[in-house]
Amino acid sequence: MDQLISQVILGLVSGALLVLLALGLNLILGLLEFINFSHGALYMVGAYLTSYLIVATGSIWWALLLVPIIMGLFGAGLERTLIRPIYRRHLVDGLLLTFGLSYVIIEGMRMIAGSGGRRVPAPAVLDFQVPLGVGRPVPAYLLFVVVVVGAVVAGLWLFLQRTNVGLIVRAGIRDHVMIRALGVRFDRYRTLVFALGVAVAGLAGVLTGPITGVYPEMGAEILVLAFVVVVVGGMGSFWGAVLAGLLIGVLVSLTTLFASVYAGIVPFVLMILVMAFRPRGLLGTT
Repeated sequence: MDQLISQVILGLVSGALLVLLALGLNLILGLLEFINFSHGALYMVGAYLTSYLIVATGSIWWALLLVPIIMGLFGAGLERTLIRPIYRRHLVDGLLLTFGLSYVIIEGMRMIAGSGGRRVPAPAVLDFQVPLGVGRPVPAYLLFVVVVVGAVVAGLWLFLQRTNVGLIVRAGIRDHVMIRALGVRFDRYRTLVFALGVAVAGLAGVLTGPITGVYPEMGAEILVLAFVVVVVGGMGSFWGAVLAGLLIGVLVSLTTLFASVYAGIVPFVLMILVMAFRPRGLLGTT
């Protein structure tokens, strides 16, 4: 039972990181109707920036503050220069563009940092175990990750629900033609949403580094799971992405405990079932 509870907790941690990536994808897909296949590569860049900032400053706290800002600015630049001309073209064009961009970013990072991975130390202040009363003690850093993800999810929800900018973004997701007809300069909000999605991906890279280390292919491996989360939760559904990310994280973790050979296919089996019997996703709308 202790091992079972520990696996559930580990699943919630990995699911929380999936939630961050999926929320960024969902924002971009919902508002811009654009499939950003470079999202995983940008997540990887955030993880590498974290490793370099820790070497430069000796602390991961600066990375938590600076990497989302740097990645957000980088995302805004990408949107204005490469992504914006693609909006009026076929959806496949954007997919091909970002697919190629992801390989450029990965190979560029490999040229800069090498093919070997880099170890990212967890904060010394969180280097201890926390007894939860049930199951085995949990590393404090993993609980810290869950708390940070929870705070980011709450902050994004409040931003979308309680601010005028969030109101325009939500309205744009439903009908961007009407928003333009009302005189809103929608292009700036497109840039904001793309930058916000990339910043969230960068933050996920910061949090993942001390758990898995960083290496050039890390983004490609997790990107597919992030898309699965988006599909299972429902296209454009905020809480659907949260629910699906946590559910997939726990299912994969439990399958690893009881039948590890099948752990890799569990998310895709779930996606197939959802697409067959509930195509709009768990919390998506028709």
